[in-house]
Amino acid sequence: MQDTLRPDPHAQIKDEVRKLCAKFPGEYWRRLDRERGYPTEFVTALTEAGYLGALIPEEYGGAGLPLSAAAAILETVQSEGCSGAACHAQMYIMGTILRHGTDAQKTAYLPKIATGELRLQAFGVTEPTSGTDTTSLRTFARKEGDHYVVNGQKVWTSRAEHSDLMLLLARTTPRDQIERRTEGLSTFIVDMREVLGKGLTIRPIRTMMNHNTTEIFFDNMVVPAENLVGVEGRGFRYILDGMNAERLLIAAECIGDAKWFLKKATDYARDRQVFGRPIGQNQGIQFPLARAYAQMRAAELMVQAGCAKFEAGETPGEEANMAKMLGADAAWAAAEACIQTFGGFGFAEEYDVERKFRETRLYQVAPISTNLILSYLAEHVLGLPRSY
Repeated sequence: MQDTLRPDPHAQIKDEVRKLCAKFPGEYWRRLDRERGYPTEFVTALTEAGYLGALIPEEYGGAGLPLSAAAAILETVQSEGCSGAACHAQMYIMGTILRHGTDAQKTAYLPKIATGELRLQAFGVTEPTSGTDTTSLRTFARKEGDHYVVNGQKVWTSRAEHSDLMLLLARTTPRDQIERRTEGLSTFIVDMREVLGKGLTIRPIRTMMNHNTTEIFFDNMVVPAENLVGVEGRGFRYILDGMNAERLLIAAECIGDAKWFLKKATDYARDRQVFGRPIGQNQGIQFPLARAYAQMRAAELMVQAGCAKFEAGETPGEEANMAKMLGADAAWAAAEACIQTFGGFGFAEEYDVERKFRETRLYQVAPISTNLILSYLAEHVLGLPRSY
């Protein structure tokens, strides 16, 4: 399932990531799934190998690689049956800090993130009352001298229990004092080690997959003014850089999932004998797998286009959204085809199909739902009237 049209510029990175992932087989992930545990050993191994610092410039101790390399890393993690969801935020949050953070912020945090001394895994945006309507969030940061006081709530803030830092989006100007919905929002770097239990409360949410997600409460939480990213009130624009990177990297993960399902299914279909012939000889098995493969390749090309635009310093809103949607659809099509190919055995824990099936279902909903992507494309690409 390799691209035969051009050489893969990240082939060596993928080979090395495969070697690392081989040390964390299915049983490792099944055990964590049963315990709802966090893959600390896996995340540590990725960090020590330099993969979670891939986007951090070399001057700050990182690898200085482009977004396409980060996509290759996460795609491979997924295609090898592992879970990038445990640590992928550290890559896509980086887009906001690298483009809009101050020199002092970069100097203070990036070297320690690169070495693993600090983890930047939490992205505080979504709220219970606003969902994906980010401009309607209610968490408020009030400026008081040399600091901000934050009150509010976030939900679906994954990995908060396993992160030192959080990138937080909060309102700093009341909605009735702004002209445009996207104004008056600001972005902050929160050192959760300093405020946990002192204005910050984290509560885990148990879900159908082991995703280590939480809800967070802010009660007069103090954030130093120097932790403001960029200019006050322009945080929504800054966060879009992180969101576009997020969607491209999640799309790459979905492509990795699709490749895992397709390999798992085709290997099984060649070997499994029913009625005296391999089930892979039947078009009822072949066609869904072939269609899922075509969907995966189309999504793969859109990820490449989006990464190229991002790396050129442009805003790949159209490409990032389409890549996320196409990638999620391809992964789900491959998952469906895989579980149909396995039949009853697809539901058995030991084959890992049911675990990956549950995990990849998330991406139809998050980090942005398919319907919101279609609305974006209709309005911003096709020029149709805003539907909401």
